[in-house]
Amino acid sequence: MSGTRTAPRRGGTTVTEHGPCQEQAREEAVEAALGTLDLDEKTRLLAGQDMWSLPALPRIGLASLVLSDGPVGVRGVRWTADDPSVALPSPTALAAAWDPALARRAGRLLAQEARRKGVHVLLAPTVNLHRSPLGGRHFEAYSEDPYLTGAIGTGYVLGVQDGGVATTVKHFVANDAETDRFTVDNVIAGRPLRELYLAPFETIVRNARPWGIMTAYNQVNGCTMTEHHHLVNEVLRAEWGFDGCNVSDWMAARDTGRALAGGLDVAMPGPGTVYGEALAAAVRAGEADESAVDAAVRNVLRLAARVGALEGVRPAVTEPPPPLDGDALAREIAHRSFVLLRNERGALPLPPGRTVALIGAAARDARVLGGGSAEVFPDHVVSPLDGLTAALPPGALTYATGADPDDEPAPAGPGFALRAVCRDARGTVLGACPLPSGQVRWIGDDLPGGVTHDTLHSVEITGTFTPRESGEHAFGTRGLGAFTLTVAGRTLYDGVQAMGDEADPFEAFFGAPTERGRVALTEGVPVEVSLLHPLGGAPAAPLPAVLFSLVHLRPRRDPDELIAEAVEAARAADTAVVVVATTERVESEGFDRRDLRLPGRQDELVRAVAAANPDTVVVVNAGAPVEMDWRDDVAAVLLGWFPGQEGGAALADVLLGAEEPGGRLPTTWPAALADAPVTEVTPTDGTLAYTEGLFIGYRAWERAGASPAYPFGHGLGYTTWEYESLDVTPHHATVRVRNTGARGGREVVQLYAAPMTDTVERPARWLAGFAGVEAGPGEAVDVEIPLPRRTFEIWDEGAGRWTAVAGTYELQAGRSVADRRLSATLEVRAEAGDGPAAPRVTP
Repeated sequence: MSGTRTAPRRGGTTVTEHGPCQEQAREEAVEAALGTLDLDEKTRLLAGQDMWSLPALPRIGLASLVLSDGPVGVRGVRWTADDPSVALPSPTALAAAWDPALARRAGRLLAQEARRKGVHVLLAPTVNLHRSPLGGRHFEAYSEDPYLTGAIGTGYVLGVQDGGVATTVKHFVANDAETDRFTVDNVIAGRPLRELYLAPFETIVRNARPWGIMTAYNQVNGCTMTEHHHLVNEVLRAEWGFDGCNVSDWMAARDTGRALAGGLDVAMPGPGTVYGEALAAAVRAGEADESAVDAAVRNVLRLAARVGALEGVRPAVTEPPPPLDGDALAREIAHRSFVLLRNERGALPLPPGRTVALIGAAARDARVLGGGSAEVFPDHVVSPLDGLTAALPPGALTYATGADPDDEPAPAGPGFALRAVCRDARGTVLGACPLPSGQVRWIGDDLPGGVTHDTLHSVEITGTFTPRESGEHAFGTRGLGAFTLTVAGRTLYDGVQAMGDEADPFEAFFGAPTERGRVALTEGVPVEVSLLHPLGGAPAAPLPAVLFSLVHLRPRRDPDELIAEAVEAARAADTAVVVVATTERVESEGFDRRDLRLPGRQDELVRAVAAANPDTVVVVNAGAPVEMDWRDDVAAVLLGWFPGQEGGAALADVLLGAEEPGGRLPTTWPAALADAPVTEVTPTDGTLAYTEGLFIGYRAWERAGASPAYPFGHGLGYTTWEYESLDVTPHHATVRVRNTGARGGREVVQLYAAPMTDTVERPARWLAGFAGVEAGPGEAVDVEIPLPRRTFEIWDEGAGRWTAVAGTYELQAGRSVADRRLSATLEVRAEAGDGPAAPRVTP
């Protein structure tokens, strides 16, 4: 057997801000610039000049600061595929890798993309918690656990800022669901607010010094977050030392004086905001304090100086890290994030020479991104069908649709070649741009070149559609106003879509599509398509906006027949790989989920295929938990998340054994929604009370004495591990693990703290630390995991401070919260004052 080694520390080179002298020079330049500004100039700098930027002020050498979504790719300032973006796996996938160093590399790649697109500020990461599995935007957040979220978020922020680009850590705070997110009042007691929801933000502020933060739409305990003086000025800034720029979520700022007093620096977007001219008028009327305006402007100028947008000031980063290969990193993150939930009889990796039946609509048209502001346009997407076709020898792979998750039209996708043509009232073309998905989503000045809202009279989606199947294809619209839809020379619709129950036009854009007609088409024969949308008939939006879609549904064959074909394909192959998925109507920004079921007849498909072939592998293409009542009937279950542009290639790597699935669950996976301890996301009379307190995620499952389908931290690999020893000191734990399998692998060693007796209400255990280790066959590795003092502290609501809870704790090392292999005790005594807890090892 191999000897023992110590695992190397990972994380890459740290890029600093060039030391105290450079920071002092930056502050002096900021003060000098501030001193030259009059009131109107200062207030103008605090308001967006358009959808994505702040105004320039050449007189002081200030360039326009450019902001951009999103967390998995940098879109830039236009909703267009003209300038493609690298699309990384979803944030849940990044968290599933349990590797802050990998998150840092992801951040560096995004900074590289931002610089290429002229972007100074990235509107990410999202570090809200997975409080309820019904949260519709969980794919964009990391985890149910504040420690894991803070660790991954710290790596991400460090990486982006290594590249000289700012982050805005969001959404501060408790934007943990989408229902009524603009107005909901989330009522949270002091301890859970501090120990859960604020904790990731605090970790990132203290350890990564982010240059920006985004305050959320919602209220917390009766106060809107863009006006929350206590949480922003007293906690975020005074207590934690945040010295960055506080940007509102888009259209979240509501009141000029209260926003300024609440510590909001920038109100986005513009030009119509509560700042700018309104703020100057408020100061002159004595309704706002100019010293608070100066503080906000100082934060904006500091941000500009850090990112290199203020002349005469050395930016925080003068030499970005070496370039990264976006395709390669996207592929690596994907396979590192895949979680092997089940692997009976060594079904994976697939042995050489086996034939494979690939089944599922999502295998051909993979969903690689979540919807909403996180969406970007990659220049290519590798589907599971593409990846396995390239990796397997000719004749080894067959494909069958099996069951389609879409039962309603979706934005035009594969087979369509479209562009948007903009015309004025006389029919003159003002501009045009390609459309990768049949969606027009232009808000504010996000318009094709040469087009303005004043001159724009109509938009036409036009181009060709080449069917992949013969039969009756359905076409339709989504959005409000007048439409004329023409396909293959036939006018399918000419009318007006009025406002329904939607709260505003944005909800209508993301809402239900409407089928307008059907046309019989022939596979491979292109036809002309057109959707003309004259403007002026839709209700006014909060911002000038053009929001509508051409939608399509391919021919609907008899579902029983499709499942029967899939069963025959599975029966004829050595292994069946079924890809199941959610859709944009299940997981997206702007709404929460109603249930955890897979859409369509996908569950039935899996059961039928598994009955025909005992070697059935199911790949789950979803950003958050789904119910899988068939999980014990299949040989393997592999969670692929929203895997980014290289997802299909990474899937082939993992299925065929070129790479190990490296992920561990960052959130608990329930067997059924009814089992989940915390599910409520819908406010009552405008209020959502977090009555569960400290008990969300695995904390709640353990308190309820319930067992989920798969626990927090769970994930299998292609080798086996023995946990040999655990030693603890006052400041860290050392765990020795040995690879007892036949191939090299990576293990995520998880450390949990559990009070043996308790004088306060606390969870049974909580994540105290983790570390990834790699080892060859037979090799043992020692890994050291720090024990932060906060591990043994609670927020004392009466004293208003963190307090160590004395007593005996058991430190438990293992593979998940439910698979703990070793334990050691630690005695903690409380010290007076605000000093650190002083743990000592029990003799």
